[in-house]
Amino acid sequence: MEFKQKIIRLLKKHTFLGEDEISRAIEIPRLPELGDFAFPCFVLAKKLKKSPSIIAEELAKRIKPKPPISDVKAQGPYLNFFIDKNKLAEQVIKEVIRCGACYGSLPLKHKKVMVEYPAPNTNKPLHLGHVRNMLLGNAICNILAFAGYEVIPVDLVNDRGVHICKSMLAYKKWGGGEEPDKKPDHFVGDYYVLYNRKVEEHPELEQEVQDMLRKWEAGDKEVIALWKKMRGWALKGFKQTYALFGVHHKKVYYESEIYQHGKEIVLEGLRKGLFYKNEEGAIMVDLEKDGLGKKVLLRKDGTGIYITQDLYLAKKKFDDFKMDKSVYIVGNEQKYHFQVLFRVLEMLGFPYAKQCYHLAYGMIYLPEGRMKSREGKIVDADDIVEEMKRVAEDEIKKRHTLDYKELEKRKEIIGMGALKFFILKYDPMKDFTYNPEESISFEGETGPYVQYAHARICSILRKEKKFNPEKVKKLEYKHPTEFKLIKLLADFSKTVSDAAENYKPSFVARYSLELAQAFNEFYHECPVLKADNNKVRDSRLALIFCVKTVLRNALDLLGIEAPEEM
Repeated sequence: MEFKQKIIRLLKKHTFLGEDEISRAIEIPRLPELGDFAFPCFVLAKKLKKSPSIIAEELAKRIKPKPPISDVKAQGPYLNFFIDKNKLAEQVIKEVIRCGACYGSLPLKHKKVMVEYPAPNTNKPLHLGHVRNMLLGNAICNILAFAGYEVIPVDLVNDRGVHICKSMLAYKKWGGGEEPDKKPDHFVGDYYVLYNRKVEEHPELEQEVQDMLRKWEAGDKEVIALWKKMRGWALKGFKQTYALFGVHHKKVYYESEIYQHGKEIVLEGLRKGLFYKNEEGAIMVDLEKDGLGKKVLLRKDGTGIYITQDLYLAKKKFDDFKMDKSVYIVGNEQKYHFQVLFRVLEMLGFPYAKQCYHLAYGMIYLPEGRMKSREGKIVDADDIVEEMKRVAEDEIKKRHTLDYKELEKRKEIIGMGALKFFILKYDPMKDFTYNPEESISFEGETGPYVQYAHARICSILRKEKKFNPEKVKKLEYKHPTEFKLIKLLADFSKTVSDAAENYKPSFVARYSLELAQAFNEFYHECPVLKADNNKVRDSRLALIFCVKTVLRNALDLLGIEAPEEM
């Protein structure tokens, strides 16, 4: 934005900071009395060895404002810039109209970021925890791409091990050779539940599972054939669920193809004296100084564990794609695992160790308690989707009488929008309780509330079919709610930048909510179609057209459809 660039150049002239650093620091204050742009002086305090407040005062005295900057004032540790409001409005409106679906996007970074998600297990369907993972992954990929990065979405399918053999053994014993009569991953999951029920009565099944795993590792033809069949069913089901959530991957890694790798990396570390053998012969790493204790990297019998294969996979990813950042979206219960993994990579001298990042996320609870897959009390992702559609249908029927086709279309848009928004509005690390009825409300901090603001604007614009925002020459804004909207529109690219830098889609969700709330406040205060004169009416039509554009862009980043009718 032109005004921001002028402020950046002014600050560059009077500080030792570069343009990129200044650009990232500049904020847009929410209160009009604090100006249109604000520069926090904390970033200068350490080098200048002065308090941020004193630095702000000194800069305010040195910087002489020139049009379109009308004033520069110090307010505590902030340096606040005031812009000619009408000039700001004119530029923001014109820029949104010109850029359209690209408004808020950032210049190309010429950097690659890999995002790994949701890493399912092929012994059961995706559950509510995976829903959060998928929504975070999809939104982060969208936001990073919009922020100028080349994004490489990948998946790691956990398709081997004892837990996989539990489903296989149950099917072998009690499946009777049946083919799936339901969604295939649910069919596989039924046998995982059956195993856990049977093992309580027949503990000898635990040994049979271990025997089956050993046969799988030895390449037993019968076991491998069963594994391929059930794995295929699970993967087919995952593909259907991924389609519901808009999840796509550039590459899929399979644990069955990598689990034997990584040993050579550990042995190399042992040769270099980075690791040691304990009394039993297992290879260990001592991370006591890092507060991470001592960790086994290779068992005494020479077999690997999860971290062994993860060392290999981390290297393989960078070899495959030569990216600048590798992001793992995995629940916060795996925090310790990734701390150890990244520290070991660093010890081994791998250049990409510092480029790996674990995006941890918290637990989702339901009103009746935590999800449990082992006992068969799993809350399936597919079931959640169907439940949301049902709740959305009930809400729509209270408001409209629609034909079947239109009802089906709207309940999917509104139901999925409610689900996605409710989950993404929370900081990834926050635990919360998911309530379908609360999430579908057209009031409050919900997806339908934001979608409804978009639909309402579409309804207004439909009544003015001849209106063309590109032909509005003179804009006139005087009401505080108009300027509040304009400032929010101006702040969208900063929101995108912050969300990309911090891997937090919640920033975009909260922004869209604030923009929808500001629109409703404006709409209550300012007539649009019945404005005092044509100039004010056209100015307000142009403004709400821009709000509609940015709401759509924000929702699109979250993977949510912006409906034209609710």
